[in-house]
Amino acid sequence: MIQVNDNFIKLPGNYLFSSIAKKVNAFKSAHPEAALIRLGIGDVTRPLPPASIKAMHRAVDELADAGTFHGYGPEQGYDFLIQAILEHDYRSRGVELRPTEIFVSDGAKSDTGNFGDILGTGNKVAVTDPVYPVYIDSNVMAGRAGELQANGQWNRLTYLPCTAENHFIPSLPQESVDMIYLCYPNNPTGTTLTKAELQKWVDYALAHKALILYDAAYEAYICESDVPHSIYEIEGARSCAVEFRSFSKTAGFTGVRCGYTVVPEEVKAMTASGEQVALNHLWNRRQCTKFNGTSYITQRGAEAIYTAEGQAEIKETIAYYMENARLMREGLLSAGFTLYGGVNAPYIWVKAPEGLDSWSFFEMLLHEVNVVGTPGVGFGPSGEGFLRLTAFGKREDCQEAMNRIKNWAGR
Repeated sequence: MIQVNDNFIKLPGNYLFSSIAKKVNAFKSAHPEAALIRLGIGDVTRPLPPASIKAMHRAVDELADAGTFHGYGPEQGYDFLIQAILEHDYRSRGVELRPTEIFVSDGAKSDTGNFGDILGTGNKVAVTDPVYPVYIDSNVMAGRAGELQANGQWNRLTYLPCTAENHFIPSLPQESVDMIYLCYPNNPTGTTLTKAELQKWVDYALAHKALILYDAAYEAYICESDVPHSIYEIEGARSCAVEFRSFSKTAGFTGVRCGYTVVPEEVKAMTASGEQVALNHLWNRRQCTKFNGTSYITQRGAEAIYTAEGQAEIKETIAYYMENARLMREGLLSAGFTLYGGVNAPYIWVKAPEGLDSWSFFEMLLHEVNVVGTPGVGFGPSGEGFLRLTAFGKREDCQEAMNRIKNWAGR
């Protein structure tokens, strides 16, 4: 009989957000009259930028004409989008990249999960804790994580705690590791690293010949000058880091699906025989085999984000969400909560009231306030005792949620 990949069997029964959805659906069935406000999953609520809509309509018209029809496109992405990315996301910040180092895809989640395809299963992996679950689950699937322990940690992973005590700045690994996942601005805590702090990680990776997998999906929300938007602003990063970017949270592409990954030519790894190979070439080979390219319509929509019109529109959208974050921070602080984030990121990391663990706090808000958050422990053991709220909701929902929480906390 055929056999499965047993690593999938090791995974916990449900992806975190599937577990939340089951609990919320059960509550809705029991209380159909409840007016739920969802501030848990990081899905956006603002519509696509009008500039992207117009560009996508034009692209659809092109596909309706035999003279302008587009079939299969390049797996790496169309040059018109790659050039826009290079100019606006990198050259504008003093970073020079080659067009062949950009790989357009269907989103950062896919790429962070898939990049391990080209890396050996014997690599030692380090993750911050709490952490975006995809980084861990994809390494469990690949066989790098080992076995799940009673404390919620996998025995072959190196955990780097991010807590209030260390100001959510992880310490460098005490042991030598090969792969390091960093996400800044951070999901779930909403915190950041300064350029000096990120330089320490690049220096570590260079010294230990490690690879940094840098998720910069929320860089557009950064407002403080000493926080880098790209790891390539840091000296030496071109030789040790791969960067993942997304249009989901900046331009509302969560349902359209588009992002990109940067793999500099200088980033290399070693074969079993000791030969050095460029990860850029391996990732290109992987994409050409397993990915058929992002649609022409989608890429035209993404290109339009970089026009003057598009830039103004996404800045307005980001400002909307960050105003939500400000209102939520002020509301929660006035209700007596301790919290972090919400300044350079659309996530707020809320400490549960004394005596409550993450899931208890989640259940209490769901049942007593009808507000949905995400239990912090779902992001890792160091997330215990916290809840993540997102600022991606509608303004009126965020305001109403804060009113409910303040009234509940003041009882």
